[in-house]
This record gives sequence, structure tokens and C-alpha cells, in this order.
Amino acid sequence: MFSKSRINEPGTKADETTATNAPAAAAPAKPKPPLPEGLTNTAPKVKPVASSISSDLTIQGNLKTTGDINVEGQVEGDIRAHLLTIGEGATIKGEVVADDVVINGRIIGRVRGLKVRLTATARVEGDIIHKTIAIESGAHFEGSVQRQDDPLNPQKKSVLPASAKPEVK
Repeated sequence: MFSKSRINEPGTKADETTATNAPAAAAPAKPKPPLPEGLTNTAPKVKPVASSISSDLTIQGNLKTTGDINVEGQVEGDIRAHLLTIGEGATIKGEVVADDVVINGRIIGRVRGLKVRLTATARVEGDIIHKTIAIESGAHFEGSVQRQDDPLNPQKKSVLPASAKPEVK
């Protein structure tokens, strides 16, 4: 009933009257030109999968990454990451610094983040320095909250010159 027109098929010409069903010969691959000196051929960077600290793992020491971390276990030390998610059963004793912090568990220490979210199961004992914050109903928080435009970098405290310091007698 309907027939397919060869006019709109890619690689054919409208005035072509004969068609061959033979497969086209594969063109030989062109060799790649050599790279200039000092350059290497590297694959594109792929974002790594988030690191995970399982519930049966206890870490004593600092963690630092440009990637994401999911904590379900215990950490005694400071953590710096891009996205940090603290699970319901997790406990962190130390300072937390991340672009995004999602707290479902317990933190004993300072929290610094561009976006900080305390869920209903969160327990935080320490100061929170943030750009934006969300605290769900039911979250437990003891400490102070301070908004800063750049919470990831600690503010430098001004040092008084020796002549301005009060004398102790």
C-alpha cells in the first residue's frame, strides 16, 4: 500500500536509479597525528562515586576529599568534602566543612557549609556557620548559628598590636 521513497534517505541521490544492496567497503582508519611534545593523551575525567563509611567502621583521623562522602559509621576527626551526608546511626566528633551538608545523625563539633540541612533525626552539638540552612521539625541542636557569605573559609581574627594589649599586673 505504501512504499518508501529513497529520496529522503541519507547517502542517496534523488536522481539515482539503481541501488546496490552490497555493504559499503569500510574506509581504512586514518592514523592519529602525534601529540605535541609534553602532552599526553588522557581520557576525560569522570566524577568519582561517593565514598562510603559503613556502620561497622570507626575512623580516627581527618578526612579530606573534593568528592562526596556518605558516613554511616563513627568518625573522630575533621571532615572536608563537597557533599557530606551523615546517616542516622553515624556520629562525628570534629569539625565538618562541606559545600552541602545533610545531617541525619549526630555531630559533636562545628559545622561549616554553603547549604546545611538538619533532618528530623539530626543531633548537633556545636556551632553552625552557613550560607543557607534548613532545620526540620524534630531536629536537636545545641549551639549558635551564624550566616556568612563564605562559610567555608574561617574568618581571620584581627590581631591587636603589642602596644594595644592591656597590661596584666
